[in-house]
Amino acid sequence: MRVAKKVPVILVGVASILLSVSVQAADAAAGKAKSAVCAACHGADGKAVIPTYPSLAGQNEQYLVEAMKAYRSKNRSGGQAVIMQGQAAALSDEDIANLAAYYAGMK
Repeated sequence: MRVAKKVPVILVGVASILLSVSVQAADAAAGKAKSAVCAACHGADGKAVIPTYPSLAGQNEQYLVEAMKAYRSKNRSGGQAVIMQGQAAALSDEDIANLAAYYAGMK
């Protein structure tokens, strides 16, 4: 009986350790450094000057992550998707998280 009571506690402990190791905060400064290529279409300050391109400044962080991953996997199409698919193909999950943090933090 003692072992049976300790198993859930041990599992919770292991799960919390794994979550704390695998979840890293996005680095907005790294996102800013990576954003130079984005500026051509989305503006240096994240505010697009070309009407057909969306502004990214202040956009929801999770939305940006999901959108860039969808472009990368070619699950998002239409509009300028071909351009974004090419750009996103070169981004890692970490790059995407960092870019999203950078643009979400802009006003």
